[in-house]
Amino acid sequence: MAQVKPHSLFSDFDISLFKSGKHYRLYEKFGSHLVTVDGIEGTYFAVWAPSAKSVSVVGDFNYWTEGEHQLNVRWDESGIWEGFIPLVGKGNIYKYKITSHNNGIKTEKADPYARRCEHPPKTASVIWDDSYKWKDTSWMKKRKKHNALDAPYSVYEVHLASWKRQVEEDRFLSYFELADDLVTYVKEMNFTHVELMPIMEYPYDPSWGYQLTGYFAPSSRFGYPEEFKYLVDKLHQNDIGIILDWVPSHFPEDAHGLGFFDGSNLYEHPDRRKGYHQDWKSLIFNYGRNEVKSFLISNAVFWMDQYHADGLRVDAVASMLFLDYSREDGEWEPNIFGGRENLEAIDFLKELNEEIYKSFPDVQTIAEESTAFPGVSKPVFLGGLGFGMKWMMGWMHDTLEYFGKDPIYRKYHQNDITFSLAYAFTENFMLPLSHDEVVYGKNSILGRMPGDEWQRFANLRLLYGYMFTHPGTKLMFMGGEFGQYDEWDFQGSLNWNLLEFEPHKNFQGYFKALNGLYKSTPALYEKGFSGEGFEWISYDDHENCVISYIRKGKVAKDDVVVVCNLSPTVREKYRIGLPVKGKISEIFNSDAQEFGGSGIGNPKNITIKKKPWNGKDFSAEVTLSPLGITIFQFK
Repeated sequence: MAQVKPHSLFSDFDISLFKSGKHYRLYEKFGSHLVTVDGIEGTYFAVWAPSAKSVSVVGDFNYWTEGEHQLNVRWDESGIWEGFIPLVGKGNIYKYKITSHNNGIKTEKADPYARRCEHPPKTASVIWDDSYKWKDTSWMKKRKKHNALDAPYSVYEVHLASWKRQVEEDRFLSYFELADDLVTYVKEMNFTHVELMPIMEYPYDPSWGYQLTGYFAPSSRFGYPEEFKYLVDKLHQNDIGIILDWVPSHFPEDAHGLGFFDGSNLYEHPDRRKGYHQDWKSLIFNYGRNEVKSFLISNAVFWMDQYHADGLRVDAVASMLFLDYSREDGEWEPNIFGGRENLEAIDFLKELNEEIYKSFPDVQTIAEESTAFPGVSKPVFLGGLGFGMKWMMGWMHDTLEYFGKDPIYRKYHQNDITFSLAYAFTENFMLPLSHDEVVYGKNSILGRMPGDEWQRFANLRLLYGYMFTHPGTKLMFMGGEFGQYDEWDFQGSLNWNLLEFEPHKNFQGYFKALNGLYKSTPALYEKGFSGEGFEWISYDDHENCVISYIRKGKVAKDDVVVVCNLSPTVREKYRIGLPVKGKISEIFNSDAQEFGGSGIGNPKNITIKKKPWNGKDFSAEVTLSPLGITIFQFK
């Protein structure tokens, strides 16, 4: 077997950028790359291992023999080991065998920049490239409009391994199969975007993908990298955006992963108070190390650049922002100003968002952030973290708490359902009902609803109707759209058989119609992050458990009136205050018979009278269906 030949893809400028933490395309240099040197085909390898005494590439091409193919360390103190191995090519599997200066410790690691990984439980990297020809030019040209902050944004959150399974063979659907089944379904249900729980390679199924070892490789569970590109392509060809869950907050201690990579704390912070996550038994990145910062930002850019992702939902941001996150006194050390903020992580997040929006101005980054940290979705130049949106965790908690109560008690808790509007415009909020709300004994969303079967489904229609008319974008976990009855099971499949039963089939039709209404009603999305887009009619009718409000678009004629009857009592001749005279017409009612409701509604035209009510100069009498949401448009 031919030996390692000197070769490099790095320029002096690359090295300078890498050392300073400003190289955001490291995937073009590090990892394994098919190249031709002196007329000979082979593979160039490059890995960062500054504490290494020696680095060998071991694989199926040299019988995993250490020392057979030793890489050369660069002379510039970058800590990069590199070299060209002739006649090694696509499909060969490999790892890096590293001997450390630190007490001669030996590690055997997968390539942090590998484009493909072996199927778990195997852990080696695979030399790979593909020449996939994208067919989503039309989407890429117009996606700025679809991803804009004044566009409808209804996201279907999916765990690929458990959305649907191939029953006869008891296996996951492949990327190819999902490109047919999932894309068709999402389009039919009128969602605008899909969010995939992490599809980067992960070794442990019960982590749901949140413990990554292959940051640059789509999971081999479902197929090859180019097959994942095909899935993304198909979504785009059907005008559906794709958001990827991304995990820069922590990584697992698996022997082949990033932990203790070269016999030192290379990627993780060396201080366990900053470098170890007690809740998840995982390691935390050293955000103050320039090379680590470049690794992470390059990874985020990679998924936008190579896989045409339309956004990243950044996981566990709260755990990154605070040094005392999930720690007791004495288990953390204050920052240089004596505070609890992780200044290095904050700087990293700002730099991440600046680079993403500079290079990909037509995408969105979304923070899963559960605290009151200010300015998460404000631009960096205004002192914010620079995210496009932030999950509205307070709304989620208060809403589920409220809807879980028997309607007889709701009049005592009306503030729970209205409080979110006190802070709704402090950030660009996304309303999430995510996977986290249907696991660990929390029950399914349907399972939390009180009452008999009819009331549970009526409550569910009302809950989602309220969600879709509340300011902010929307995120729904798979199964919720047809009333999944059981908690989510990552090892199984959604209970698609429930659609054989009328209540679930009707509810699926309701959700499809609700998504359609949202997408076709500008008042529900054009000013979703501005107080100009919302006006209360009444939030204090505790006795009747009714709330009412106006949603406003850029054009006054698009405004809609929303009335939620949060009790099971029909309200006839219920008067609501309105700002103008004329007429209103019912355009949507969750109690329609086609959705499984009782069919109580309003006449086609209702005259607005010159009778002051709710602090408005005019008013109208409407009928409110039980546990229903009714939406009217001015005529």
